[in-house]
Amino acid sequence: MTHDDVMRAVQERDVKFIRLWFTDVLGRLKSFALPVEQLPQALAHGVRFDGSSITGFNPIEESDMVAVPDPATFAILPYRPQEQAVARLICDVHTLAGAAYEGDPRFVLRRAMDRAGDMGFDGFEVATELEFFYFRDSTGPVPLDQGGYFDLTTLDVASDVRRATVLALEQIGIDVEFSHHESGPSQHEIDMGQADALQMADNVMTYRTIVKEVAHQHGWYATFMPKPLMDANGSGMHTHVALIAGGQNAFFDPDEPSQLSAVGRGFVAGILRHARELCFVFAQWVNSYKRLVPGFEAPVYVAWSERNRSAVVRVPQQGSVPDNTAGRPELRGPDPACNPYLTFAAILHAGLEGIARGYELPDAMEANLYHLSHAERLRAGVEELPSTLGDAVEIAGASELLLTAFGEHIYSRLIEIKRAEWDEYRVQVTPYELERYLPLL
Repeated sequence: MTHDDVMRAVQERDVKFIRLWFTDVLGRLKSFALPVEQLPQALAHGVRFDGSSITGFNPIEESDMVAVPDPATFAILPYRPQEQAVARLICDVHTLAGAAYEGDPRFVLRRAMDRAGDMGFDGFEVATELEFFYFRDSTGPVPLDQGGYFDLTTLDVASDVRRATVLALEQIGIDVEFSHHESGPSQHEIDMGQADALQMADNVMTYRTIVKEVAHQHGWYATFMPKPLMDANGSGMHTHVALIAGGQNAFFDPDEPSQLSAVGRGFVAGILRHARELCFVFAQWVNSYKRLVPGFEAPVYVAWSERNRSAVVRVPQQGSVPDNTAGRPELRGPDPACNPYLTFAAILHAGLEGIARGYELPDAMEANLYHLSHAERLRAGVEELPSTLGDAVEIAGASELLLTAFGEHIYSRLIEIKRAEWDEYRVQVTPYELERYLPLL
């Protein structure tokens, strides 16, 4: 959409307020509202705001930033009244001098996609499968049902809420492939169709907002916390990726082993080579590492497979029923609480490194990696992902890849923020410790 298209849509749809959205370095959505009369000025020049109060942005002595609306992201918010409606525009963040701000996660992803363009690729496409839980409220993880994977019974009491969410997503322009009850009690999944990586990152931010807003309208609480229930699977954001060249998926070659082209093999090899570093960004919270443990369908080991879901990367094959997943590697590590802009940027840089440097793809691991002993995994050369945020921070602190992907500003701020989070967590005395040790020691 152009600026004129936005102004025309505002008049036709009785829009009264405009929400300007942008994202901090942790992937939390930020927003402020304008009356529609201020929209022409905002589209032409952007809107100044105080960046010193935004996590990971500038210090107070360098606080003034400019939110520049991207007209392509204009949409009417479906969960707000449609009379005197509220629309949103996602913004790029600029400095007062008009330059792209190095601390803006959206800029980081744009820069990664420019690198792909410089290497001869037309685009980077992503499809995501976000899982989440419905609870009664935010005070504790009390499920609404005891349903299981693909259940279609009265156990799945959230079917109508999920239906309303899908309709809201479609109303705002997001392509939904399918939805279902996931394996955990009160756990659900709505899958979005493939899109350009920047659009998909925008869609992830929109998806998380709509899921929460629709749940709130029904009196429930939706959470993307990676592991809210100890004895159930955590929530992932399985991410399918493809580089596009000449309008075609550059990863797919039906005549090659695993249907992966040389480009695809190099990309996957890059992901595996840098998987332990990437963990810092696709699993960025203390709680993320409660999900990444054996036995709960989350990846723990750095390997790839065609069918095995215990590996970090799965490469789906084209079967007798054609679909669009063949030649689109599925990264199973990311969780739905990540910053999608930084996650997709880091994934793209890692894959491009594999292509540019000619990394060799190791043999696929089709055995269930959870069933291998530690010695067997060592002999096979299979590494483990970091087991705590503290481990991930230290690995990331030595990562040239992440420094290149994020730039000095975001890289150093993230390391600082996450090291402080880990330090705060590791001094906590938990109920588990008190119950287990206080009567004995």
